[in-house]
Amino acid sequence: MGRWEPGARERLVVAAVDLFTEQGYDDTTVAQIAERAGVTRSTFFRHFGDKRDVLVAGQETLSRLLADGITEAPPGASPLQAVAAGLDRASGAMGPVNRDLGPRLKAAVAASTELQERDALKSVGMAAAMTSALLDRGVPETTAHLAAELGVLAFKRGYAAWSEGARDGAEGLAEHTATALAELRAASASLD
Repeated sequence: MGRWEPGARERLVVAAVDLFTEQGYDDTTVAQIAERAGVTRSTFFRHFGDKRDVLVAGQETLSRLLADGITEAPPGASPLQAVAAGLDRASGAMGPVNRDLGPRLKAAVAASTELQERDALKSVGMAAAMTSALLDRGVPETTAHLAAELGVLAFKRGYAAWSEGARDGAEGLAEHTATALAELRAASASLD
């Protein structure tokens, strides 16, 4: 194993998700993840505190991108238009590796209570970042929380459709999250 190779973090995430899917979260060790990724254990620990942290790899970046998109939305944008701008910004940062990991990550999370808890915390973090950005725009608190929760749901639904959908389509994640947000907006209007 080399001491340092570029892309180690990405390889560690892919290796961990593959091992979680193949043999289960509880039966996967850090040593196995490092070996599969072609790095040392110490390299693993430079990137992650433990194997649970692999699930939330990139969470801070994703939350920041969502918040930045909301912050940079035009001044007259409605709360959901600002959320749409955040979703667009975050979606633009997702590439083929994110798409390919989606179904495997979903299977690994479904098989582990511990990973389900981590995934729920990831959603809470995304909602908090979006809520904060909306509050900074002067959106009332209840509206900001609701818009942020719709944004999280739209991201999750859009990501699932994108990662599990046909690979021959030209639609990117942004189109899927925009569609999901529009569907949620329409559904919420029918609640009365």
